[in-house]
Amino acid sequence: MASSPCGGGNFDCGLEIQTRSVEQTLIPLVSQITTLINHKDKLKKTEKTLRAIQRVGQAVSVAVGRFVAVGEAIAAENEDLKDEMGLACFEARRAGTAIAQLTDVSSLEQCEGDGRSTVFSDRTGMVKAARMLLSSVTKVLVLADCIVIKQIISSRNKVLVTLEQLERVSTFQEFVQIFSQFGNEMVEFAHLTGDRQNDLKDEKKRARMAAARAVLEKCTMMLLTASKTCLRHPDCESARINKEAVFQRMRLALEQVIEIVTDTRSGGEAKALPVSIYAGIKDFKVKVEGLRDSLYCVSCEAVAAQLEALMEKTEDFTDSAYTSHEQRETIIQLCQITRQETKQLINTWRHAQLLKAKEATDEMELSILKTCQSVGDLRRELHRVAVGRATELLKLHSDHLVLQALKASGGDGNLEAVADYAGTLTEHKEQLVETCRLLCHISGTEPLEITCIHAEETFRVIGPQIISAAQTLALHPTSKIAKENLDVFCEAWESQLCDMAILLKEINDVFEGRRGALIKPFSHKHLKTVKAAKLDAEEQTTIAKLGLELCLLTSDVDSEVERWDEQDHEMVRLCQIISSMAYSMYLFTRYVLESLSFMKNVCSEDKTMLLLICTFSLRSSFNMSVYLLL
Repeated sequence: MASSPCGGGNFDCGLEIQTRSVEQTLIPLVSQITTLINHKDKLKKTEKTLRAIQRVGQAVSVAVGRFVAVGEAIAAENEDLKDEMGLACFEARRAGTAIAQLTDVSSLEQCEGDGRSTVFSDRTGMVKAARMLLSSVTKVLVLADCIVIKQIISSRNKVLVTLEQLERVSTFQEFVQIFSQFGNEMVEFAHLTGDRQNDLKDEKKRARMAAARAVLEKCTMMLLTASKTCLRHPDCESARINKEAVFQRMRLALEQVIEIVTDTRSGGEAKALPVSIYAGIKDFKVKVEGLRDSLYCVSCEAVAAQLEALMEKTEDFTDSAYTSHEQRETIIQLCQITRQETKQLINTWRHAQLLKAKEATDEMELSILKTCQSVGDLRRELHRVAVGRATELLKLHSDHLVLQALKASGGDGNLEAVADYAGTLTEHKEQLVETCRLLCHISGTEPLEITCIHAEETFRVIGPQIISAAQTLALHPTSKIAKENLDVFCEAWESQLCDMAILLKEINDVFEGRRGALIKPFSHKHLKTVKAAKLDAEEQTTIAKLGLELCLLTSDVDSEVERWDEQDHEMVRLCQIISSMAYSMYLFTRYVLESLSFMKNVCSEDKTMLLLICTFSLRSSFNMSVYLLL
C-alpha cells in the first residue's frame, strides 16, 4: 500500500506488472520521476522558464484528462473493474490537476508575491503529485491489461464450445460447416495468444505459452483428418481412439494457455517444474561457495541432504537401458568422488565451527574448490552422455524408415506387419522420451527445460496416434482419408524430430557459453500492436526490404565487433551505438507509418489501444515538463 501523495486516503498500486508493453510504457515515467525527486538544484526564475513551465503544466493536465477519459470509458464497459478503474482514474486526474496548479507561474511577481504554493516553493508537493501520477497510471494500465486477459479467456471459451460441437457431429456437411467456424475462432485465438506470448516478461511463461500454442497449431490439422476418418469409418475402433486423443490434447493445451495468462491452475496451485540436475548442481554450488561468506548460513545436514537428492537424480542416467556400461561406470565413479569431497568439506566445516571461526579456513577453502570441481566434472559427463544419445538417435531416425514401413503395410492392408512395425515405433518412442528427459536434466535454462518437457510429451502422445492411424489404414487400405490421416501424424513426428535437433543445438550453445554472449540491438522482438490496418503492397515491400537490409548491416557490424580483442575500444563502442541507432530509427519510422495507417479506425473501436495512445501523449508531455523544470 502506498499513501496518496495528494492527500486523503490510500491508493493500492501493488498490482504485479507481467507484460513488457506496460513495463516499457512506465519505464520513462519512472526514470523521469526519479530524476525529478533526486534533483536538488534550484530552478532559475527567468520569464522564459516560467512561461515554459506553465505551458507544460497545462499540457500534462490535458494529457492526463485524455488518459482518464479513456480509462473511465473502459471502466463503464467492464463492470467487474469499474470500481478499481474509477479510483485509479480519479487519482490520476487529481495528480494532473495538482501538477497544473504547481506549475501555474506566469510571472516572477506572481511567483514571489501571492504566497501560493508553486513548483519553486513546494517542491515536495511536486514530488508527491509526480508519484501519484505514476502510481495511478500504473494501475490503470495494469487493469486495462486485465481486459486483454478477458479477451483471451472469452476466445478460449468460444473455441471450447465449437470443439464440443465438432466432437459430436455425425455428417460431413455438418462437420464442414462447424469446422469452418472453428478455424476462424482458432485464428483469433492464435492472434491473441501470440501477442500475449511476445508481451510476457517471464521467460518460463513465454516458453510454456509457445509449447501450448505449438500443440494447438499441429493438432488443428490432426483434428481435421482424424475427424474425417472417423466420419468415413464410424465403426472403426482405432479411428475413434485416434480422434479422441487429438481432442483431449487440444483441451489440455487450451487449459494450459489460460493457466499461463491468469497465472493460476485449475487445481488452485501452481505446478512446479521438476528440479533438473543442472538446477540442482547450480543451487548446490551456490550453497557451498556461500560458505566463504558465512559458515553458519546453512546447516551441514542441509548440504548433505541436497547432495543425496542430486545423486538420486543421476539414476535417470545410470538406470537407463540405453546407457553404455562405460558411461554408467564413469557416472557412478564421479558421483562417488563428489560424495567423498563433500564429506571432507563437511568435516572441515564442522571443525571450523567448533573453533568458532568467523570465516572459512585454508583447509576448508581447498575442500570448497575440490567439491565444486567434482560436481562440475559430473555435470560435464552427464551433458556428454545426454547430448551423445540425442545425436545418435537423430541420426538413426533421419531416414524415417519405420514410418515409411507403417505407411506401406497399412496401404497393403497387412495388419500383422503393422503390428510388428508398431512395436519398433514404440521402442523408438521410448528411447526419444527418455532422451528428452535426460536433455531436460542438462538443458541449462528453465525455458529449455520446458521445451524438453514439451518434446517428451509430444513423442509420448504422437507415437500411439501414429499406430492407431496405421491400424485404421490397414483395416481400410483403399481409404484416401485414412491414408491422409496417417500422413499428417507421421509429418508431426518428423517435425518434432526437427524441433529436437534445434533444441539440441540450443542446449549446446548454452553449455558452451555462446548464447547471450553479445547483445544485438536488432534481436529484441518488436512488441506487436492490436490489429493494425495493412499498408499497401508497395509500402510493405519497401519497408520490409529496408528493415532486412538494416538487420543484415547491423548483424555485419556486430559480427565484426566480435573479432576485436578490446571490447571497450572507443571505436567499437561508437560503431555499436551507430548500428543500434540506425535500426532503432527504422523501427520508429515503421511504427509511425503503421500508426498513421490504422489509428483513425482502431481508436473508434478499441478503447484499450486509445488508452495506450493517450499514455504516449501523457508520457511525452511529462518528459517535456521534467526537461524544462530541470
